[in-house]
Amino acid sequence: MSLYSALYAGVSGLGAHANAMAAVADNITNINTIGYKGTDAQFRSMVTDGRSTSSYSAGGVTVAPIAMISKQGLLQASSSSTDIAIEGAGFFVTRNEPNANGDVEFTRAGSFRPDNEGFLRNAAGLYLYGWRLDAEGNYTNTGNLATLEPVRISDLTGTAQPSTRIQMRTNLSSSATAYTGAYAAGDMASGAVAPEFSRSFDVYDSQGSTHRITMSYLKTGPNSWQSEIYADPASDVTAAGGLLASGTLMFNPDGSLDRANSSPALFDDLNINWTNGAGSVPIELQIGDDGGINGLTQFGTESAMISSSVNGGLLGNLSTIEITDDGIVSAIFDDGSTRSVFQLPIATFQNPDGLTRLSGNAYGISQQSGGFALNAPGSLGAGSISANSLESSNVDLAGEFTNMIRFQRAYSASSKIITTVDDMLREVSDLKR
Repeated sequence: MSLYSALYAGVSGLGAHANAMAAVADNITNINTIGYKGTDAQFRSMVTDGRSTSSYSAGGVTVAPIAMISKQGLLQASSSSTDIAIEGAGFFVTRNEPNANGDVEFTRAGSFRPDNEGFLRNAAGLYLYGWRLDAEGNYTNTGNLATLEPVRISDLTGTAQPSTRIQMRTNLSSSATAYTGAYAAGDMASGAVAPEFSRSFDVYDSQGSTHRITMSYLKTGPNSWQSEIYADPASDVTAAGGLLASGTLMFNPDGSLDRANSSPALFDDLNINWTNGAGSVPIELQIGDDGGINGLTQFGTESAMISSSVNGGLLGNLSTIEITDDGIVSAIFDDGSTRSVFQLPIATFQNPDGLTRLSGNAYGISQQSGGFALNAPGSLGAGSISANSLESSNVDLAGEFTNMIRFQRAYSASSKIITTVDDMLREVSDLKR
């Protein structure tokens, strides 16, 4: 009987719009939840028999909640250096424990703070994961979650960072008198020949011990210099006489560096073996480009050091944590030294709207979402990171209140169907009288 199908259709309308109202309630109550993604309640019809011509049987309606996970929320500024947001596609990789036993969860809630053990966790208690950088700031992306580690900075306190870079800008005076005596490699290191100009740098081994490296220069002709790099004292290294590198340094007529005709050994990385048994890593020499004036130059002013920088050393107390727009997590210590420690990955999915919603404003992999890809921020479809920012909820409050009115009216209309059908059934039952 069609009246009964109409009764069931009214019941389905009550259930569907009640569920839709639940989605609205969830959206409104999470209007201030960082990184929250709203749910859009859409409806689809239910048909019992679409071929009927002489009679009609009502099917009803059911609700189809659609998660708007891929919809970007507005970014808002934050005063915390560890608050981060994603602009574009992708999710932060987190676990609910700081070890491999924790469940992997993906989130866009970037309100991370150091906990009492130094791990970065967000308001839901999820631990942020990333690639740990080596001493040279590199990492290997295998696409495997097993290579990720929980981001923890506090364990660096009291450790040592070996020197990996010496940067220098120096001018060698073109008016200096050329040396006319006999010169052999190692004479400046041994003190047999006094250099025209020299500067020393303190570098650090893997145990944090300090060693002094000296760069000396001796003019031997127009646009031509002899250069030596050596340890002082020589007993700090295993190289004979402490000599680490030597050769000819050439300049172009305009005073810029002529690396092409200079000895390559003067620009190669320094591979040093310390006699104290401490480990070391290659030290990159950033002393100028070929034809450039960003390092060694030869002009008419006096020989002088313009600027220099050497990294490494003993790491003191942690002062603050900074996260760059490239996703590099750096530790800044109370002595002013900085060390890049982690690279944050961005996980992207073929269908992010198909992810499974989890408590704590996080998501899990599902069959509908497809597999994930791990990439650095801003590469291969991954969104970029905005430091000192948070992504607000993508819920439109005005739209939700409008939906609330629509669903309330539809719910009332469905209840009217039930009461009306009840009156009609009463009329049918009264026919027997």
